Amino acid sequence: MRRKDREVTDPQKIREIIAACDCCRLGFCDGERAYIVPLDFGFVERDGHGSFYFHSAREGRKIDLIRKTGWATFELDTGHEVIADLEGIACEYTARFQSVMGGGPVSLVETPEEKQTGLTAIMEHVAGSKDWTFRGAFADAVAVIRLDVEEWTCKVHS
Repeated sequence: MRRKDREVTDPQKIREIIAACDCCRLGFCDGERAYIVPLDFGFVERDGHGSFYFHSAREGRKIDLIRKTGWATFELDTGHEVIADLEGIACEYTARFQSVMGGGPVSLVETPEEKQTGLTAIMEHVAGSKDWTFRGAFADAVAVIRLDVEEWTCKVHS
């Protein structure tokens, strides 16, 4: 990271920023082109390692790329605020933000138990509650994706 003065390394602060975000963009390499898709998400930590969960249709470009590459990047951001220059000089404007970026192995969740974990994490993040029941037919009809965070950086400009 070029701007070390804006780097955040405190895991608790990073978790707070993730919790404040309402969208996670998942990025894939598709030949010579990038493919990025915004998704609802849940975040779970186990034994000091973080995983993002996403839900999806069972078919499509994203699913094909997960099967093909097994790796994805992610980006989340929040706290956007444009700070205007008092004299109206365009180059003196700046913006406040908080962001987390990284990557890791990505896969489709196979077991009903982990699907429940992933869907519950998504609903907890989106709706604020973890008390959900998912009917078997619903859980069978969707794909649940897990990205295990292998690397990440966090940046805050305040």
